[in-house]
Amino acid sequence: YGSTLLLKNNISIILDRYYNCVLVSWPKLAENYTEDTWLKLRDAVGAIQNSTSIKYNLEELYQAVENLCSYKVSPTLYKQLRQVCEDHVQLTESLDNLSFLKRMNRCWQDHCRQTIMIRSIFLFLDRTYVLQNSLLPSIWDTGLELFRTHIVSDSGVQKRTVDGILEQIELERNGETIDRSLLRSLLGMLSDLQVYRDSFEERFLIETNRLYAAEGQRLMQERDVPEYLHHVARRLEEENDRIMSYLDQSTQKPLINCVEKQLLGEHMTAILQKGLGTLLDENRVTELTLLYLLFSKVKGGLPTLLQFWRDYIKSFGGEIVCTPEKDKDMVQDLLDFKDKMDNVAQSCFARNEGFINAMKEAFETFINKRPNKPHVITLRAGNKEATEEELERILDKIMIIFRFIHGKDVFEAFYKKDLAKRLLVGKSASVDAEKSMLSKLKHECGAAFTSKLEGMFKDMELSKDIMIQFKQYIQNQSEPSNIELTVNILTMGYWPSYTPMEVHLPPEVSIFMFGCCSSDYLGKKELQVSLFQTLVLLMFNEGEEFSMEEIRTATGIEEGELRRTLQSLACGKARVLNKNPRGKDVEDGDRFNFNNDFKHKLFRIKINQIQMKETVEEQVSTTERVFQDRQYQIDAAVVRIMKMRKTLSHNLLVSELYNQLKFPVKPGDLKKRIESLIDRDYMERDKETPNQYHYVA
Repeated sequence: YGSTLLLKNNISIILDRYYNCVLVSWPKLAENYTEDTWLKLRDAVGAIQNSTSIKYNLEELYQAVENLCSYKVSPTLYKQLRQVCEDHVQLTESLDNLSFLKRMNRCWQDHCRQTIMIRSIFLFLDRTYVLQNSLLPSIWDTGLELFRTHIVSDSGVQKRTVDGILEQIELERNGETIDRSLLRSLLGMLSDLQVYRDSFEERFLIETNRLYAAEGQRLMQERDVPEYLHHVARRLEEENDRIMSYLDQSTQKPLINCVEKQLLGEHMTAILQKGLGTLLDENRVTELTLLYLLFSKVKGGLPTLLQFWRDYIKSFGGEIVCTPEKDKDMVQDLLDFKDKMDNVAQSCFARNEGFINAMKEAFETFINKRPNKPHVITLRAGNKEATEEELERILDKIMIIFRFIHGKDVFEAFYKKDLAKRLLVGKSASVDAEKSMLSKLKHECGAAFTSKLEGMFKDMELSKDIMIQFKQYIQNQSEPSNIELTVNILTMGYWPSYTPMEVHLPPEVSIFMFGCCSSDYLGKKELQVSLFQTLVLLMFNEGEEFSMEEIRTATGIEEGELRRTLQSLACGKARVLNKNPRGKDVEDGDRFNFNNDFKHKLFRIKINQIQMKETVEEQVSTTERVFQDRQYQIDAAVVRIMKMRKTLSHNLLVSELYNQLKFPVKPGDLKKRIESLIDRDYMERDKETPNQYHYVA
C-alpha cells in the first residue's frame, strides 16, 4: 500500500528520522501483539537504522499502524507522532541571503517529503481517528502547522526569507538572471503556510510602489513619450511574467494596478501634453495604439485621452479653417485631416464609439468656427487629371465635411456663386462630377435645396442647343460672319444676381451680342476670348496704340472689369497686347499697343478672363441675403405650425421650430420673429397666460 506515493530508496532516510513514533507506542502494546508481529516490526526498524534492505514491505508497516489503531490507542499514537515531528523541525544555520534561501528551500522540500511519508504510513490513523475529531488537524496540516510555528513564524527566519526573496526580485528587475524555480518554491511555501499575504505580499507591494514611483518621475524627465510608452509596456509584461513564473495569482491585480498607477496614472496629463500632439502629427500608429491600450487599463485614462484627442482636432482643424493663408488648400487639407483622424480612430483607438463621436463633434465645432469659408467647397480645374473613380471618392469625402456644416443655406448661397463661375468660364473639372455632387446634395438635403442649382445646368444645356441653331443660321447667311460667338442664356431666378453693365458694341459684333459671351478672333492665330476682351481687341483694328482711359471711353467697360480685361491680354502667358510701362498690374496712364510679334505654339488659344476675387463686402452681402431668407423661413414655419395647432405654448412652439428649421438659430432670434408676427396680427398672446399663443385666422 502506498507504493504510488513512496519510493523504496527514500524510505530508509525518512523512517530513520521518524521510527520513534512507532517505538514510543510499542512497549505499551507489546503484550497485545503476537511474538511474530513484534519480531517483524523490530526487524524492520533495525533494518532502517542499519541502512540495510528492508525485510518487510510498506504494506506491512501500514498494516502495523492499522493494528495499533485497532487496539484503541489512536490518541496516544497521534500525540506521540506529533511530538516526534515537532522535535525534528528546526533550522539553525547562519548563511548569506542566497545560501539561506537555498537551505530554507531544502528544509521545506525535505519536510514536505517526510510529511507525505508519515501521512502515507499513518493513513489509517488520519482517516479514522483524526477525521472523526473535527478539532484535530490532519497529519499533513499538522506538518504545515509545525513548520509554520517553529520555523517561518520565527521573526528572524521570516525576515531573512522575505528579505532574500525581495532582493532576488530587485536583481531581476534590474536585468540580472535569478533562480526562478527557487523563488517559486519558497513563495509556494509561504502560500501553503497561509502567511504569503502578511509576511511577503504587503512588503512586496510597498517596495514595488516605491520603485515605480521613483522610476516614473525619473523617466518622464529623461525620455520622450514613445520611448516611455514602450518602457511601460515592457514593465507590465515583465510583472505579468513574474506572476506566471513564481508569484501567487492573488498578487496579480494589486501588482499590475501598482505599476499602472505609478507609471501611467500619475503621469496621464503630462504624457498627453508632452506627446499626443507629436504622435498625431507624425501619424505614429504603433505608439498611438499602445497609448490607447495602456490608458484603457488606468482609471480615468480613456476619458482623459478622449478630451485631449477632441482638443487636438479642434485646434488643428481650427488652424486650417481660420488661417487665411491656407484658404487655397483648405478643402484638401480638411479632407486629408479627416482621413488621418478616421484612420487613427479605426486602427489605433479600436473603433471606440466615444472617440468617433468626439471626432465628429470636434469637426463640427471648428468647421463652423469661421462662418463663410468652409462652405466654399468647390471642384476646381486642378482636378481635371483625376479619373472618374477618383473624383467620385473626392465627392464622397466632401459630403462628409458638408455634413458638419450647420448653415446649409449659407453653403448653398456660396456654392451657387462658385458653381456659376465654373460653368460660365469653363473652370469645372467635370460636368459629370458637378452633376454627381448635385445628386449627393439632393440626397442629403432634399430636392428643394438643389432646385436652383439644377436649373443652372438646364440653362447651360439649353444655351448649348440654341448656339448650335444660331451657328447654323449664321452659316446660311449670304455673308457669314468670320467671328464665332458663344452666348449663354440665363434664367434670373436660378443664377446669382449680377450688376448690369452697359458697354459700347462696334457694328461688326452688335448684330450678335445680346449677353455674356465668348468669341473667336480669326487671323494667323485663333483666339478664344470673352466679350470684353473682344471689344478691346477690335479697337486695334482702328489704331496702333490706346491709353486705358481711351479704351474705357470707347468700350464703356467698367473700370475694375477693364483693368482685369487688359491684364489678361497684356500681362498673362499669352500677351496679345503690349503694355507700357511693363508690369503685372494695370495702372492709370498705362498705354497699350497690339503685339505684332506675338507667338504661340498653338493655333487656337484660349485667353482666360481674370476673375475678380470675392471681396469681404461681397461675402457680407451674401451672408446678409442668407440671413434675410432665414427670417422669411422662420416666419413661414411659425405661421405653418400655429395654423395647424391653433394654440400653443412658447416652449412647445420653439421646440417645433427647432425640429423643422434646417439651419442653426438662437432662441432670441425666434423670439424676435414671434414678436414680429404678433405685431403683424398673424398670432396673439393669451390674455391670461402670456406664454400661450393663439393663431389669428
